[in-house]
Amino acid sequence: MRVNRAWLGLVVLMLPTLLVALDTTALLLALPRLSADLGATNVEQLWISDSYGFMVAGLVITMGTLGDRIGRRRLLMIGGAAFAVLSVVAAFAVSPLMLIVARALLGVAGATLAPSTLALITNMFRDERQRGKAIAIWATCQFTGGALGPVLAGFLLQHFWWGSVFLVAVPAMALLLLAGPVLLPEFRSDQAGRLDLAGVGLSLVAVLLMVYGIKQLTVERVPVVPVVALVVGAAIGFLFVRRQLRLQTPLLDLRLFRNRPFTAVLVALAFAGIAMAGTGLLVTQYLQSVLGFSPVASAVLFAPMGLGVAVGTMTAPALARRMKQTTAIAGGLVGSALGGLLLVGADGASALPLVMTGIAVLALGTGPLFALGTGLVVGSVPPERAGSAASMSETGNYFGGSLGFALLGAVAAVVYRSRMDGTSDSLAGAVAASRHLPADQGAELLHTAREAFTAGLHVTGVVAAVIFAGLAVLILTMRPATRTTPAALPDYEATRS
Repeated sequence: MRVNRAWLGLVVLMLPTLLVALDTTALLLALPRLSADLGATNVEQLWISDSYGFMVAGLVITMGTLGDRIGRRRLLMIGGAAFAVLSVVAAFAVSPLMLIVARALLGVAGATLAPSTLALITNMFRDERQRGKAIAIWATCQFTGGALGPVLAGFLLQHFWWGSVFLVAVPAMALLLLAGPVLLPEFRSDQAGRLDLAGVGLSLVAVLLMVYGIKQLTVERVPVVPVVALVVGAAIGFLFVRRQLRLQTPLLDLRLFRNRPFTAVLVALAFAGIAMAGTGLLVTQYLQSVLGFSPVASAVLFAPMGLGVAVGTMTAPALARRMKQTTAIAGGLVGSALGGLLLVGADGASALPLVMTGIAVLALGTGPLFALGTGLVVGSVPPERAGSAASMSETGNYFGGSLGFALLGAVAAVVYRSRMDGTSDSLAGAVAASRHLPADQGAELLHTAREAFTAGLHVTGVVAAVIFAGLAVLILTMRPATRTTPAALPDYEATRS
């Protein structure tokens, strides 16, 4: 009965995990229609799309630690209720400003969900093998939601108005609120103490400035403002670190980084996020701008990347039973490196099969890292610090994704410009310019621009392969994490309240 309740509770935890990831990507297809309906400017569109991610990235550290202190289930219930209400507000927004504010507040609510769900899993599953399987399911939901977001949005937009993209979250969150108090345990740290409000402010400002700077590097021609944001964010981050190291009960326990496996896995999660996000950015643009597929068709063709991660995370526990966890993670990363190299051959008639196979193999190989690596992170710390550890894992993922868009996007842009001899800054610009040229000249410009963009995709595949290969070496050289015994975890029945 205890196990059944735990697994039923996991089903409940899958709902917010799936929806936070889905909400991040589903808006991409809805943005043009809602922008036209609300009359949003280009700047307003940018804030509509980015305000959610900014707030999640900026507050996930705070929320992970806050859940350890006030109760993980309580925070999850509060966040779920807020997410449902704000989804309705966003769906019926009547102005760009109203939607921007709703999206930002949705990010605040979303920041409570991911670390709370992962930390609760450590309480619900005392057996290490079951806990590993549960974390694999959690990771699968996270990446499946990201992959299915554009596909679901495309279906909804064909039959309903753009607000339906937000309303999907309401029934799922309602089910969470009804079943959560019955099936989920409560847990809070006995060593909680006062919340470091100054630390909350420093971490929020530091993360927001750095994520903003990273994102803007990809769109600013003169990157003065993004660089200033990065420098100021790093300086505030340094002050945050100094403050946390001096406090007896810090907002974020940075002493966890003394654990070598913990640090190595966090680094791997961040850099894998860089490689995946950068590759995803180039592939989605390649499908639309080079191969000529519509946004909806491109979303379907891109689905193997998210589904590949899902399959990889689900099979990771079985691999861990047959070999060391570090071996399974490193082997998967070697496979990801091979997937990146497959992209190098994408050209001509064989481009689409190679691209789809490449992203599927690349994503499949990361599954053991995201499933077993996340398990190593939360298993390397005492149960009362699981929320803090989970928030570090989520922050690493967000930073990795933002860096991937910025760094690999910049690399591809440099390759493109060099191939175009400085005559074009982007493929989109070349497409626009070709419309004002005679047919022959326009066709030649498009052909040259598409070849230049394809060269950028090839370089991105090589860079991703190098990153994954380097991470495989890093994982193999780290010492195995100390295993947390079942007795060290609180009794599931005892924590139900």
